[in-house]
Parts: sequence; structure tokens; C-alpha cells
Amino acid sequence: MLLKAQPDVSALGLNTQKHQALWWTLCLGVILALSMGLGILIGASETSLSQALSILGHHLFGMPLTRLDNAQLHDAVVWDIRTPRVVLATAIGAGLALSGVILQVLVLNVLADPYVLGVNSGASCGAAAALLFGLGAGFGDYALQGSAFLGALAASILIFSVARAAGRLSSIRLLMSGMAVGYLLSAATSFLIFSSSSAEGSRSVMFWLLGSLGLAAWDGPLAIITLVVAGSLAAVMLLGPHLDALKSGDETALTLGISPDRLRLGLLLIACLLVGAIVAMAGSIGFIGLVVPHLARRIVGGTHRLLAPIAALLGAILLIWADILARTLLAPQEIPIGIITALVGAPFLLILVRKMAAA
Repeated sequence: MLLKAQPDVSALGLNTQKHQALWWTLCLGVILALSMGLGILIGASETSLSQALSILGHHLFGMPLTRLDNAQLHDAVVWDIRTPRVVLATAIGAGLALSGVILQVLVLNVLADPYVLGVNSGASCGAAAALLFGLGAGFGDYALQGSAFLGALAASILIFSVARAAGRLSSIRLLMSGMAVGYLLSAATSFLIFSSSSAEGSRSVMFWLLGSLGLAAWDGPLAIITLVVAGSLAAVMLLGPHLDALKSGDETALTLGISPDRLRLGLLLIACLLVGAIVAMAGSIGFIGLVVPHLARRIVGGTHRLLAPIAALLGAILLIWADILARTLLAPQEIPIGIITALVGAPFLLILVRKMAAA
């Protein structure tokens, strides 16, 4: 008697996941496009939909610009201020979510976020030194971004050196080293603020430390950070199976021919590049890297090749709307965007901790 071939249950499950991920990617892509459009349209200065479309069509596709009242003002607001800001919010939101995905598997802790390794503290310390004492003047117009990135790089090297000196580059050593270096550099940043004689400079540092997209501009490093985020997304998707193996434990990774130490080093470099570039451009924006990976896992599961693009899209959407709230709630005054993300992320963290305790 011939036996009927039994379907491969695991393969069917993976195909279902892939179809689900594709569907969510398309839906979130549409939501992201709509959110970007609304982010350009909504603001303290009233701009109609027809005005915004005319200005965007003129700059993107060379279409003739319709006659507008205060044409120069509307063009400056829509194209020079809001559009680069929305593009920056998209890139940074995606980058924060990606770095959260990477760090949570790197340290095997679901409560890890992009600042758990102290890289954020290093970037903040460098930026504070630039704003208060003129460090990084050699970078010219990019003194703030250059100093912040150098601070992030120095923190990354210090963290890796401490974790590696203790022996094997394990998750717990990375976590402990990052926490220690983060506390140290946060204290250094506070010392710089209190030792400065410039009250205006101190206020600028405090606002920047809470996160802001005010540096967005076409002639700034917007293209660079967009390329960094796109390249990091491609790397995470390419290394997806390796991340899945690392999440299952070092023994599983070794069995599959994967070196956990080399993989952790590569992931650390990607995360540091992402966080350093983000903090250098927008300051400290918390909770996106913590909240979004958990939301993405609820949608498509824990397969990293499917998880990464979903997390990136969710992070971009969330930060666009956080920025809309930040610049409209108390208009014309702008709220630091980190306050908005904290108001969203802190309740989510409490819910997550409660569910973990009940499990």
C-alpha cells in the first residue's frame, strides 16, 4: 500500500508567516505613506492640501507651481522645513526600531533598548561638549553631529574592550559593561552641563538630550543617516537566520557553524553605527527601540528576516506621529520629542512587565 506524503508542517507554518508578513508590509507601507503626507500637511502654519501637493509636485517632478498667496512662505514651510523633517523622522524611527531588534537578541533580554549599551550616553556627552565648550570645531557646520558620533564611537570601543577583557564576549558581559559605561558617561554629561557658565547653552543641551528633529535640512547629513538605516536593515535581513540561531543559545549557533562571538561583534558594530548616527542627528529619543520590536513580534513572530522590515515600518510611523504631536500640541512652542515617546512607551513597559510577572 502506498502511503500518502504528509505535508511539512514547519514549512507550511513558515509560508503562512511569510504571507502574513508580506500583507502587513504592504499595509504598513500604505500607512507610512499616508503618515508622511499628513506630517507634511499638519503644522502650526496652515497649509492646504492643494498648496502642499503643488509644492511637492514642483520640487519632485518639475510640475509648474500654481499661483499661491505667500508662495515663498508656503514653499519654505512645506519643502524646506516639514518635508526633510518627516523624512528624518522616518529614517530615525526605523533605525531606532532596528537597533532595538538587534540589541534584544544581542544581550538576550526582551527589555533591552538602543541605549542599554551606553552608546547613547557617549553620543550625548560628545554633543554636550560641542554645544557648551566648542569641541569639534574642526567639523565646521557639523560640529554637533561630528562630536556626538565620536562620543558614540568612543563609548562603543570602551564597552567592547571592557567586555572582551573579561574573557568571552558574552551577552551578560556586554550588558553589564554597557550599563557601567552608560552611567559613567551620563555623569560626565551632567558635570559638563553644571560646569558651563552659559545658561543658554545648558538649556540647548537639555532640550537636545530630550530629542528633537529640528536639525532636519536637505543640506545636512539627511542622506547619510538614511543610507545607514537602509544598509542596517539589509544587513539584519541578510543575517536573519544567524540571529534566529543566536536567540536559541550559543550551543545552537555553534552547532550550525556560527561563531557567537564574531556575530555579537558584528551586531554590536551595526547597533553602534545606528545609535551613534541617530543621536548625533536627533538627540536621545527613548522607548521606540523597546516598544516597537515587541509590537512587531506580535504581528509576524520572532523570525528576524520577517521581523526587521515590520519593526522598521512601525518605528517610522510611530515617530512621525510623535513628531506631529511634539510640534502641534503647544504650537508655536515645540515639545521635545522624547517626552512624547516616553508618554507612549512608559505605559507599554508597565504592561509588559506585568505580563512577564504573570507568565
